[in-house]
Amino acid sequence: MHAISTTSRRELSSFLFLQGKAAKEIHAILTETLREYSPLYTTVKNWVARFKRGDFSTCDAPRPGRPKTVTIPDIIDQIHELILENCRISAKSIAEQLGISHYRVGSIIHEDLDMRKMPQHISSAKSAGKFVASVFWDQDGIFLIDSLPMGQTIKRSITHLSWCN
Repeated sequence: MHAISTTSRRELSSFLFLQGKAAKEIHAILTETLREYSPLYTTVKNWVARFKRGDFSTCDAPRPGRPKTVTIPDIIDQIHELILENCRISAKSIAEQLGISHYRVGSIIHEDLDMRKMPQHISSAKSAGKFVASVFWDQDGIFLIDSLPMGQTIKRSITHLSWCN
């Protein structure tokens, strides 16, 4: 059996209600018919209460709260550009620049851009006239090259985090 939409389950429930079935009967019929796709008893009970008030709407009512208007292509592109300009930029800094929450920025970075902060572990070494570079790559090729100026020491700990996908 394929998953059935909430709207369809609600329509079935309203049909059974109009046939004179109680919430428990409706739930039992839906459970027998839809098995793992059946709604919880409390959900059926809430639907029946709405039907008793004359509300047979099968659509979800609008919910309070701020809509997710920041996840639009323009904002996603702006975040991507900021990261490309400075791979060490923080989500907090991006949020302040764009006037959105840093939680939303994190969500866009991880879910929409599929990017993660990668620690750059570098072993301890003193540069002795040699050029030291760290190269990071994935299945698509090289995505970050970071170098150390001549004569500087690389610390063993994480030196910084950079965004990458």
